[in-house]
Amino acid sequence: MDIKDYMENVGRAARAASRETAKASTAAKNAALLAMAQAIRDGSAGLLAANAEDLAEARANGLDAAMIDRLTLTAKGVESIAQGLEQVAALPDPVGEMTDMKRRPSGIQVGKMRVPLGVVGIIYEARPNVTADAAALCLKSGNAAILRGGKEAIRANQAIAACVRAGLKAAGLPETAVQVIETTDRAAVGELVAMPQYVDVIVPRGGKGLIERISREAKVPVIKHLDGNCHVYVDAAADPAKALKIVENAKTQRLGTCNTAESLLIARPVAVALAPTLCAMLTAKGVEIRGCAETQALVTNAKPASDEDYYTEYLAAIISVKIVADVGEAIEHINKYSSAHTESIVTEDYSHAMRFLREVDSSSVMVNASTRFADGFEYGLGAEIGISTDKFHARGPVGLEGLTSQKWIVLGDGEVRA
Repeated sequence: MDIKDYMENVGRAARAASRETAKASTAAKNAALLAMAQAIRDGSAGLLAANAEDLAEARANGLDAAMIDRLTLTAKGVESIAQGLEQVAALPDPVGEMTDMKRRPSGIQVGKMRVPLGVVGIIYEARPNVTADAAALCLKSGNAAILRGGKEAIRANQAIAACVRAGLKAAGLPETAVQVIETTDRAAVGELVAMPQYVDVIVPRGGKGLIERISREAKVPVIKHLDGNCHVYVDAAADPAKALKIVENAKTQRLGTCNTAESLLIARPVAVALAPTLCAMLTAKGVEIRGCAETQALVTNAKPASDEDYYTEYLAAIISVKIVADVGEAIEHINKYSSAHTESIVTEDYSHAMRFLREVDSSSVMVNASTRFADGFEYGLGAEIGISTDKFHARGPVGLEGLTSQKWIVLGDGEVRA
């Protein structure tokens, strides 16, 4: 296979399909999504068989347990994929929405209309369900999609792709509206991110190495986040019971996600009372404590934290802990060390909460809630294509609206400019 020619053909087909999806009716897009869901259910046995082949090869290649877990599909997982497609079908269609219409002194009305981005390229690793999620979100938002999954899931991804094509065909939409790259050659990624004539935006979903490569090589805009170094700050005015519950959930509910808390900050006035309790809970959950000198004095099993620790997204049973003077020092620490993903304050003081919301420069900022809520589904987006820590074009969980843009529209009745 000549990768350059292959990707050129994929890109050209996607650009042509994007013109059809941009003008497709909500009814047609929803019909396609529901037909995809039915095809997934009907093809469940085939999907599981394809996944079993992927898993056998992954184990033979010595992939670690975490990767195997992400790669594994079950009958319940297949049903979840089908339900996810149906959930996206039930979401409001953002395309064509007109907002901010204002009449000007000249008589014209000026406002904005929401429109698709065009062709969205998505590069992801391991999880086969991403193939269906990405296809659904891109289609519902009026875009065409080029999907490049990890080589570990090539068989399952192609099986899901067949169901997606069947759904598009059933609804009378071009099957090339969603294309799943058929080769595992890494050169295909290099071509995909360097085709501005065909691709309007790239969304990488995977490890830091993948995202750094895409950011370095891309010639089209990239929606991304590199790290999820999230913080929970326990304020002097925190409710101790809330603090314990939130810290436990934010760190231990799942260790390997980008919205897991990696750093705990505790206000000095409550450190003596709360640091031992919070750290004992984390230790009981198997979490290693790495703390500042004050933390080590209060928590006997705490190891010294280096400056690098405060920058680190562990994705493991480790947390960095620091005692800070007050909310001001907490904000300063977060804005220095955070990856601008998600931060939470635990406090009963309204002014501290509002200051934290205003001054912390991250894509999601929370009061009295676990960082694990930073997720498209939890935010009511139905699903997400990824999370962006950039400030343009989207920030935070990227759902349907994040896969659209706005254009100015003008409505007149014969007005001319004087």
